[in-house]
Amino acid sequence: MSELRIFYRDNGRIKIGKTMDTLTEVSLSEIIWIDLNDVTVEVESELEQFLKIYIQEEEEMEEIEISSRYMETEDSIVANSKFLLDSFEEEAVSFILKNNILVTVRNQHLRSFNETVKKMFANPRNYPSGHHVLVALLETRVEYDADLIEDMTREITVLSNQLKDDDDASDDILIAIKELQEKTMLIRENIVDKSRVCSNMLKSELFPSEAKSKLSIIIKDINSLIEHTRFSFDRLEYLQDTFLGLVNIQQNKIIKIFTVVNVIFLPPTLIASMYGMNFEMMPELSWAYGYPFAIGLMVLTVVLILLYFRIKKWL
Repeated sequence: MSELRIFYRDNGRIKIGKTMDTLTEVSLSEIIWIDLNDVTVEVESELEQFLKIYIQEEEEMEEIEISSRYMETEDSIVANSKFLLDSFEEEAVSFILKNNILVTVRNQHLRSFNETVKKMFANPRNYPSGHHVLVALLETRVEYDADLIEDMTREITVLSNQLKDDDDASDDILIAIKELQEKTMLIRENIVDKSRVCSNMLKSELFPSEAKSKLSIIIKDINSLIEHTRFSFDRLEYLQDTFLGLVNIQQNKIIKIFTVVNVIFLPPTLIASMYGMNFEMMPELSWAYGYPFAIGLMVLTVVLILLYFRIKKWL
C-alpha cells in the first residue's frame, strides 16, 4: 500500500503529515523524517526537486554492489541496506540524509519502521534530527534480527529433540535442517550489511557525536549476533552430521537383516538343491521318511545358525 509520511516537530511534539503540501506548510528546519513506502514516481520527483536529492530506483537499490552501498558527499549521506521480512524475503531500503532530514525509500511494510515511530512519539526529545531517527531504525532492526535468531534457536532445539534414535531420521528433518541453514545465512548476511553501514557512519564527520555513541553500541550488538549465528550454524552442521549418522545406522541394520536372512537360508537351499538333482542312485528317493528327513535337516541347520549367531552376539 502506497504511503507518504512526513515527520516534523511542533512545539516539542512530533507530528505526521501525509501529503506533499506539508513540505510547504512546515519549516524545513522542523522536518526530521520523510518516509516513502511504495510511492509514485511523481511524488519522488517532486521530493527530489524540493530537497535537491536523488532517489534511486528499486533496481538500483537491489543491484548495487555491497562495497558501494554507502556513499557520502559534502552535505549528504546515501546508504542502502536490506531488511528481512517475516517470510525471510529481503526488502531493499534506501536512506538519504541531507540537512538533518532523513528520507527513507522502501516498497514493503516493515515492522521495524512502525516500532521506531512508536519510540519517536513516546520520547520526542531523543529525535532532534534525521541522524537520530536513522540510528533508531538500525537499532530496532538489529533487535528484530536478534528475535529472529532466538526463534531459530528454539526451532533448532525442537529439531534436535526429535532426533533421539535412528527411527526418527526422516527426510522431513533433513529438509528442515537445510531450511534453517539458509535462514541462518540470510540473517548473517543482513546483520553484516548493517555492521558495514554503521561502521561507515561512525567514521563520517556528518554524524553528531551523541549519535555515534549509539552506533558503537549497535556494532557491538551486531558482533554478538554474528557470533550467535556462527554458533547456530555450527549446531545445525552437527545436527546434520547426527542425522546422517543415524541414517547410516538405519541402513546398516537393514543390510544386517538381509545378510542374516541370506546366511540362514543358504544351508536349506543347498539341501534342497542336492535332493532336486534327480539321479537314479539316490537312496533317499525311495525312502519313506526321505521328505521329513530333508525338511528336518533344513530346520536343524537354521536353528544351529541362529544359535551360533546368538552365541557370537551378532543378533
